[in-house]
Amino acid sequence: MYENLLGEKKSKTFRNYEMCGAVFVSIAASVLHFLYEWSGEEVWASLFSAVNESVWEHMKIFSLPYVVWAFVELCCIRIPFKRFVSGKVLSLYFMLIAMPVFFYAYSGILGKNIAVVDIISGFVITAITFIFSYKMIVKAPFIDKYFVLSIFLIVIYYFTIGYFSFLPPKINLFKDPVSGNYGLT
Repeated sequence: MYENLLGEKKSKTFRNYEMCGAVFVSIAASVLHFLYEWSGEEVWASLFSAVNESVWEHMKIFSLPYVVWAFVELCCIRIPFKRFVSGKVLSLYFMLIAMPVFFYAYSGILGKNIAVVDIISGFVITAITFIFSYKMIVKAPFIDKYFVLSIFLIVIYYFTIGYFSFLPPKINLFKDPVSGNYGLT
């Protein structure tokens, strides 16, 4: 439908990085799931690792590795900066919306959540996010027009991570289904 805006060689290299990124994010998120506990519940670990089993905390543990991998890609592949940042941020938001939508949809239908489905869905949504990112950056001719919005969205998101790690709203997205607590409390 749209032409390849990066060129064949660069697109192939980028596709390979995106596939590696999906694996990296999945492994890193798995580690971050337990890091807070392994650290002895250190406050510094709460900013990027899961402090409980809430949906928000699971969204958080996938987002940091996603952004870290984006920096790796940015350093290793010469992709136009505005195009890259816009595509990555919009893809990050896709992931952050897809995770709770899928979780609440399937658990609402079944009346419960299933841990194996939760884990697999995190990995599948991550893979889809990287596919979306690739398509946006390589083929979407308009994506760089969203650069300023993307910068605003990433700043807002990381501000909310810091804020909500310590003062989460009392809504289900932040509620630990195991303990009934919110955030670090």
